[in-house]
Amino acid sequence: MIVGKNIILRMIKQSDLDEMIPLMSDLSQKGEYLGVNIVNEVRYRKHFQETGFWSDESGTFLITDKEGRMLGDISYFKGVGYLPGYEIGYNIFRREDRGKGYTSEALKLFSAYLFELRPETHRLEVHADMQNTGSRRVAEKAGFTFEGTKREAVFSRGQYRDLAIYSLLRRECPSFSEMIK
Repeated sequence: MIVGKNIILRMIKQSDLDEMIPLMSDLSQKGEYLGVNIVNEVRYRKHFQETGFWSDESGTFLITDKEGRMLGDISYFKGVGYLPGYEIGYNIFRREDRGKGYTSEALKLFSAYLFELRPETHRLEVHADMQNTGSRRVAEKAGFTFEGTKREAVFSRGQYRDLAIYSLLRRECPSFSEMIK
């Protein structure tokens, strides 16, 4: 578990799934930039049983507040297979928990952790819908640099959307030991 100032990042436990699945499937809480996918509970539980949501290629931590209340999740995964590094995605489950700095703190901690965990990793990326100013602000607050636009890169809610591409290089990230002091 990684303890921050206002949040905790931790591995997901089987006992978390009963609460997480409805939170992740509630379309009224998704926001306008995430797709309308509903979690397939059978597949989700099977994936957890097989991997615990952690492997060399991808992994997910739960974001909680200091009291243990589930706020969201943050994941890493291989983006384009032939490029080095990983992409990071994040989600806050409930609208009332957005805009409070939880995700920026989670992204800073998670990035420092990934660089510590994977010494061969030199670069991390965040892709955000160009119109999603909240997600873009999260990346910027966490030290990621805007690199450009990936035009009409994703099809969501009936239209092609541009993505803003952000990156963080190892040398730009505070060390993990500095982050958890």
